[in-house]
Amino acid sequence: MSAPASESFGLTGEQQSVLDAADRYARTHLYPLAARMDLEEWWPAAAFAALGPAGLLGITVPAQYGGAGMDLFASGLVLQGLARWNHALALSWVAHDNLCVNNILRNASPAQRERFLPALCSGRQVGALGLTEPGAGSDAVGSMSSRATRAGDHYLLNGSKIFITNGPVADILLVYARTDPQRGAQGISAFVIEKDFPGFHVAQTLTKMGFRGSQTGELVFQDCRVPLANRIGEENEGIAVLMSGLDLERAMIAPLCLGVAERALALCLQYARERRQFGRPIGDFQMIRGKLADLYVTVETMRTFTYRVLAAANVLEVGGGGRGGIHALTAAAVLHAAEGMNRVLSEALQIHGGSGYLWEAEINRLFRATKLLEIGAGTSEIRRLIIAGELLDA
Repeated sequence: MSAPASESFGLTGEQQSVLDAADRYARTHLYPLAARMDLEEWWPAAAFAALGPAGLLGITVPAQYGGAGMDLFASGLVLQGLARWNHALALSWVAHDNLCVNNILRNASPAQRERFLPALCSGRQVGALGLTEPGAGSDAVGSMSSRATRAGDHYLLNGSKIFITNGPVADILLVYARTDPQRGAQGISAFVIEKDFPGFHVAQTLTKMGFRGSQTGELVFQDCRVPLANRIGEENEGIAVLMSGLDLERAMIAPLCLGVAERALALCLQYARERRQFGRPIGDFQMIRGKLADLYVTVETMRTFTYRVLAAANVLEVGGGGRGGIHALTAAAVLHAAEGMNRVLSEALQIHGGSGYLWEAEINRLFRATKLLEIGAGTSEIRRLIIAGELLDA
């Protein structure tokens, strides 16, 4: 699938079809689940599994492994469509399909792809990525203390990971650990952990302010026995997997923000037409019209930049990223999209007034989701440091 034409900054017919198909599916099958997910932190396992038969998992994976055989841009469009109607499930989707599945596809051996990808693409298994550790914060690499020690044909993995999206429900986890602590960042390796490995358990499921229902947890490894065949790439070369994956992750968070912002704008337009004060729809009042115009400008700016960066990340070579123009560009995309989403939801809640302040209101549910995407995959402050660093080093 080609990137959008630069002359129009729009989507091709094929790309629009991908977005529309995801939107229709999410509106019909996922939107009815959103309120319960938020209220109960409920995980709809059957609904997630059904995404596979619907052709909405393994978007970037070739058909030979059970995937859709499309590209990262198409993956971003699917995410945008899902996020409009169920942003919590969309977050779990991107942790599965991008952070886990796409990383395995790009970095695993042919035998590992044959072994792991079909079940992940079919929806029979859920994927996750394990990077962040307790106390690590933004210094995920420098503060990494998880250790994998070679012992013949396997490794013994010890350590813990926290704030792991899909962690409590995942069958397959792509996990990073130090295999040579003396080498710093050059002594990290990547491993596929299977949920039934002895020595691995979920320590706790976390209760969150937003994106409720998307399961987030703390994972613990105590002499977890990991076969050598489950190492992704060569020993001590996991940093290349990690950094390339982070750039792709940041590019993919932007369409998640965009989908949420689009839904917020749609809710505001509906409310402005229906809510009446002083005998008139509030959309008749200049103040509300000004707010709606500002929301529209923000959403459309988010859309243009999101698509541009997805197109740039589409051609990122295996092992690339973590440096140069693409590193700055993906950081800029998620910075702009996450802060744009925050502004949109803040004004959207203001437009809804008291009714929007109620917990069960959909706009309230979206508003509570805003901060996570200014924190996850590197905070907004870290994103600014990345951008400035690449500009000054150029």
